[in-house]
Amino acid sequence: MSVHRSGPTRRRHWLLASLRMAMSPALLLSARAVRGGEREDFFKSIELDNVQLLRPLLEGGLDPNTTDERGNPGLLVAVRDGSFEVAELLLSARRIQVDKANSLGETALMMAALRGHADWVGRLLDRGAAINRSGWTPLHYAASGPDPKLVSLLLERGAQLEATSANGTTALMMAAGYGAMDAADLLLARGADARRRNERGLSAADFARRAGRDALAQRLEVPVR
Repeated sequence: MSVHRSGPTRRRHWLLASLRMAMSPALLLSARAVRGGEREDFFKSIELDNVQLLRPLLEGGLDPNTTDERGNPGLLVAVRDGSFEVAELLLSARRIQVDKANSLGETALMMAALRGHADWVGRLLDRGAAINRSGWTPLHYAASGPDPKLVSLLLERGAQLEATSANGTTALMMAAGYGAMDAADLLLARGADARRRNERGLSAADFARRAGRDALAQRLEVPVR
């Protein structure tokens, strides 16, 4: 015996059928392919530093905070790789999250500090990037990078001199471990404590010695009183 369905019942069945169709594997795969293609173009524009390729993607609604397969957001990649025209466009995007971190907790500001891009350190700070944060900080990265002027810049902008990573490592320890003598001298001149030890009991002198930098280790050695 057939059952007569009322208007609301027919509409409900139509809606359920539509939802089942929308959730079909083929359609989901198609949607993922489109997003995947946009992501590929997004990171290709960063690789090429091509704003003409990037701009229509952003204008079409692509999230400027899109991450690559390793979890690196676009702005971080652009700053890290020196794609500064694209980085400028991303930085101006209304929805950009300047402090969006990758899976290692690294931000665009940390990359700029590590690479020695002083102008971009300033631009990111002016845009509101966090100079002090839990765990590794931009100062740690600057201290292990090639340009001690970045250490000075960050300290002048309010970086905490004795900020520690999760295991108690300081910027001075990082400078020592990477043999960055000028950065180490600058940190010491600003009052960094060479006596501090991290959770493994290592001092800045220990970091230098383990890295085979005995001369720096001797300079950092603090006599026990």
